[in-house]
Amino acid sequence: MGAHNSSTRSDTNLYNNNDDVNFDHFQILRAIGKGSFGKVCIVQKRGSGVLYAMKYVSRSACESRGALGGVIKEVELLASLEHPFLVNLWFSFQDEEDLFMVCDLLTGGDLRYHLQNRVEFSEESVALLVCELGSALDYLQNQRVVHRDVKPDNILLDSCGHAHLTDFNIATRLAKDGLACSMSGTKPYMAPEVFMCALDELAGYTFPVDWWSLGVVAYEMRANIRPFPIHSNTAMLLCVHPGARMSSQHELQQTPLLRHIDFSKVLKKQIKPSFKPPEDHLNCDPCLELEEMIIETRPLHKKKKRLAKQRSAQKDSDPERVWIKEYIAYNRFKELKRKDMERKETEWERELQEAMANSVVTSLTSIAGPISTPAKQELPKCNTNAETVNSSNAAKSKTPIKTNTSRFRFELNICTKDANKRHQASK
Repeated sequence: MGAHNSSTRSDTNLYNNNDDVNFDHFQILRAIGKGSFGKVCIVQKRGSGVLYAMKYVSRSACESRGALGGVIKEVELLASLEHPFLVNLWFSFQDEEDLFMVCDLLTGGDLRYHLQNRVEFSEESVALLVCELGSALDYLQNQRVVHRDVKPDNILLDSCGHAHLTDFNIATRLAKDGLACSMSGTKPYMAPEVFMCALDELAGYTFPVDWWSLGVVAYEMRANIRPFPIHSNTAMLLCVHPGARMSSQHELQQTPLLRHIDFSKVLKKQIKPSFKPPEDHLNCDPCLELEEMIIETRPLHKKKKRLAKQRSAQKDSDPERVWIKEYIAYNRFKELKRKDMERKETEWERELQEAMANSVVTSLTSIAGPISTPAKQELPKCNTNAETVNSSNAAKSKTPIKTNTSRFRFELNICTKDANKRHQASK
């Protein structure tokens, strides 16, 4: 039940399949997470056997709480993102009851689970986690995305202990030189400028708010408490002023603690985390599975039968009529296939242009051929009688030759002019 990431996952059946993905393509295994109105379970893709994490949220709960827009925006954002230290989206779809997001499965549990179990993270562990999530935040900044909810609950570990950022429900993509202004996030991890913006003391905030949250997480991992009031050695991470705060991977690399770390190896996950999550059990609350089986009024494992009854009772109605049109149906394999075709078409076009250019040069060379100088024609001597020449030539030929008197007049005129010039020169 190992975790997979976007760089290593392989599902050739789906890659070659153009059919849309839906709930019936997955087998439900067990529940592993729960949010305010969403849940997460482990699923297995039928046919390929690949394991994923499926997040599903109730449509009715989203609509009643006014949270539908956030879920739609989350899917749109995740469909445009891909990074080794993000929980990447693979599929999204919907049915009459729920909205689904199928993502990377990370079996190491979230960081909050391990903090609650009093795991002591070494300085080395914290440093690597900061590097990994710093790489993810730097990528998001290049994509103009502010996460706004970096906290232990939203940091998942894979089976080896590498950190991944998840839950983009309140994330936003800023316009160029734009600012975010809403008071969004989890208060203990929110940067000062978010509160100041809510008090109308600032016009807005940008990417440094995520780096503040990362600093709070790093402190909490070492001390097992949050750093308020702030008495820590990580003053740059927890700098109150956004402009002076560390807020890029380049600045992160300059700190004494992280200066020796090879960030290219970090990105390739070639540095082994010192903390590895236990493998003998799932790193989540075991009560979630019982709750899904016993308390849940609409358990996921009974969805297929439940929807079949509803659809049979409404034979004349089309279930797609109730689909939320703004909620995109996403398939990362199709997207990868499309990008691969675009890349191949670009290569073919370049090769065709090169072949055409070479063909034109070769054709022009063969058509033109070597340039030869025409042989000089010797003019007849000035004292030659035109009539004599014509009559002698006519005698040699059986066919009569027409005399070209105009040509010889021209040639005699040239000879006369040359003779006059020589005569004037001799004087």
